[in-house]
Amino acid sequence: MRKARRQSPEGLLKHNLDMCSRHGDLLEALRLYEEARRDGVNLALHHYNVLLYLCALDGERDSNLQRGFDIFQSMVMDKVVPNEATFTSAARIAAAKEDPDMAFDLIKQMKGFGIVPKLRSYGPALFGFVEKGMAERAYEVDSDMVANGVVAEEAELAAILKVSVTAKHAHKVYETMHRLRAAVRQVSEATAGIIEGWFKCETAAKVGEENWDVRKVKEGVVRGGGGWHGQGWLGSGEWKVVRTQMDGAGICHSCGEKLVSIDIDPKETENFATSLTNLACQKEVKADFVRFQEWLQKYGPFDAVVDGANVGLVSMHTFSFYQLNSVVKQLRQMSPSKRLPLIILHKNRVTGGPAQHPNNKKLLEHWKNSGALYATPPGSNDDWYWLYAAVSCKCLLMTNDEMRDHLFQLLGTTFFPRWKEKHQIRLSVSQRGPTLHMPPPYSIVIQETEKGSWHVPTITGDNLETPRQWLCATRPRDTSLQDP
Repeated sequence: MRKARRQSPEGLLKHNLDMCSRHGDLLEALRLYEEARRDGVNLALHHYNVLLYLCALDGERDSNLQRGFDIFQSMVMDKVVPNEATFTSAARIAAAKEDPDMAFDLIKQMKGFGIVPKLRSYGPALFGFVEKGMAERAYEVDSDMVANGVVAEEAELAAILKVSVTAKHAHKVYETMHRLRAAVRQVSEATAGIIEGWFKCETAAKVGEENWDVRKVKEGVVRGGGGWHGQGWLGSGEWKVVRTQMDGAGICHSCGEKLVSIDIDPKETENFATSLTNLACQKEVKADFVRFQEWLQKYGPFDAVVDGANVGLVSMHTFSFYQLNSVVKQLRQMSPSKRLPLIILHKNRVTGGPAQHPNNKKLLEHWKNSGALYATPPGSNDDWYWLYAAVSCKCLLMTNDEMRDHLFQLLGTTFFPRWKEKHQIRLSVSQRGPTLHMPPPYSIVIQETEKGSWHVPTITGDNLETPRQWLCATRPRDTSLQDP
């Protein structure tokens, strides 16, 4: 039956259109479409979606965009019920025709079909209005996103920031800076350029509270949990904007202000540990992971957890127990209780290869007898184990894993980067041996100080070799009202 469906005219058309989609071949797709209409083939949702996708993709020529609209109209006439992908492609065609109003109208039509728009659905309208410098219309799209529970990411926030700077809407720039702080934390080079442009413009020099209430600003900092106050632009006059770095203590090389460390709510950590357990139990053999949790209850908590496989391989061609042991010893020395950290290693690492060497065997036996070694079972992903151990023990995590792959993306973008920043120890290896790099004593996030200056971290230089680049924006004088 499945074979018959594949070989039916509709099935063959689907296969051929999918091939066109794979190769970006709009002309052939349009030829197939005309042929199908002529031969009376019933076009379904998938057929139309592929055609609209290709028309949106090849938006250089007006004729292709018009064909896209004609196909969309045919779909409506044929009473084929559209989905989110249909409307998003149609909105992209509208945006390519430089008609963001139509793109926005299509989003409103989606709701009439009971379809919830996605972030990508809003892009054509939002970016279209921004390109035309239509700030108020861009804000309408943004408000609609918020009303539908769609969370803007850096690209969307940067677009709102850009149009607000152009429109000289200082209050909107301020609001969007705080949205970037909460949602993005470290900005791309393109976004940093927009922020830099704002601080250098005439409008920025003209706005700001000259005589602000210090007490109110301090209250704002406490209420926000540190690192920002939310009381609006402070100070007056031109801004001094420079690219700079922070020293090890979080002191700005340019203005000398010290960045703060923003605490994490313990309840958030608890909720994160629960969601981590749920995900791990879906991805791993549940009985194996529950067994590990029980083991951790018995032998924990620890002051540090070591991703053994990662540490044993840093700057090495083959796994080195000597290097791993050297790091373990350093962590033990640093531990307030002087106890061994928890070493997580895959079962294969504990039984095969270098583990068979008498010295390594002895070492493994010592760690095991001390309740400091856990061997993850065959077929498991040890990432879940070391991450859960570090989160549930509220302790440091020793790994050079940047934790950026699919597994870590499942954990979301709000809590996890903040947790990682405060708990990850990194390792560098030189001829003198391994060196541990502790988490920074400050938060790598956009910070607004009580004096009204701003520090914006960029993603440039996010490793041990290259110091991170920051944008520092300050005003020359402090004219605030002092406490009475």
